[in-house]
Amino acid sequence: MPGPDFETVVGSYYEPLYRFAMSLTRSEADACDLAQQTFYMWALKGHQLRDASKVKSWLFTTLYRAFLESRRTLTRFPHFELTEADADLPVLLPEGARQLDAARALDALDQMDGVYRAPVALFYLEDCSYQEIADILEVPIGTVKSRLARGLAQLKHIFAEHKVSPKQPRGPIE
Repeated sequence: MPGPDFETVVGSYYEPLYRFAMSLTRSEADACDLAQQTFYMWALKGHQLRDASKVKSWLFTTLYRAFLESRRTLTRFPHFELTEADADLPVLLPEGARQLDAARALDALDQMDGVYRAPVALFYLEDCSYQEIADILEVPIGTVKSRLARGLAQLKHIFAEHKVSPKQPRGPIE
């Protein structure tokens, strides 16, 4: 029995994969690249998946592995910007206020230890089950539960620190 066609897979999983990639990379361009690379791999190898119910796990695992490989490459071959990009950054308008909470949540994720970031993002942002997270990260379920508990504790601590400090604008609001 053939699995889902390419367009169906992309339509169903592009947004969740992009959000997961964004939580890992904190860069729109890198997140887009990771999602594109994941679907490229699906186009090449997706037909080999025997169980169509594992498409989501396969995609998230592939994206996570691509992320790890990109970080290894970046460590070995660092990239240095030659120019400043401040002039290219968009001005945050009042209608973007709702996104501030999402931005603060992503900032908090960014402050977490890396070992906890992926499980927390998969569980809370992508609604993955413990088993799916274990499959994606290739760790036991007990490790997933432990990392989620410790990651949540770390997030609470990060948010508690933000509540104590005075609120400051996160960017230019006009």
